[in-house]
Amino acid sequence: MVSSIVPAMPAFDANGTPYSPHYGDIYHSAESGPGQARHVFLGGNGLPQRWAGTNVFTIVETGFGLGLNFLETWQAWRADPARPQRLHFVSVEKHPFTRAGLAVLHAAYPEFAPLAAELQNAWPLPLPGLHRLHFEDGSVTLSVYFADVADALPKLRLAADAFFLDGFAPTAIPACGSRR
Repeated sequence: MVSSIVPAMPAFDANGTPYSPHYGDIYHSAESGPGQARHVFLGGNGLPQRWAGTNVFTIVETGFGLGLNFLETWQAWRADPARPQRLHFVSVEKHPFTRAGLAVLHAAYPEFAPLAAELQNAWPLPLPGLHRLHFEDGSVTLSVYFADVADALPKLRLAADAFFLDGFAPTAIPACGSRR
């Protein structure tokens, strides 16, 4: 049975940090979403150094959220002369934002403006299942799966070079440490 998708709505805590009322947690640190993406996700995976000279590099993420990890990764890929020929970013999101919601949220991150606009223009309707978006003449692929991570991950058939695990506190989503 295919379940319906309940989109996330843009909301902010008292400090102006994007917040999920559904999970009772912020989407990224109050200091900097892009900074957290660089330090925790790219830095924690040794990127971009680990992808240097590879043909294809695949990242699997649990929880797309605002898409800052994808945007930061895409930006790092663009800036790296030793980047892989193809970047495949696979992300699972139970409660995706709509295109309009992403536009509201992305306005706070001008460093991503051109890439965020491309992402928003390609962003699918919030329908369950796998959606594949292509950028950079097919060199960058975003496969975003709108479903619960526990349902989606067993259905994926791929080899991953790196994992970006959901940033919400495990207490916010206790069912599997993080279940978006």
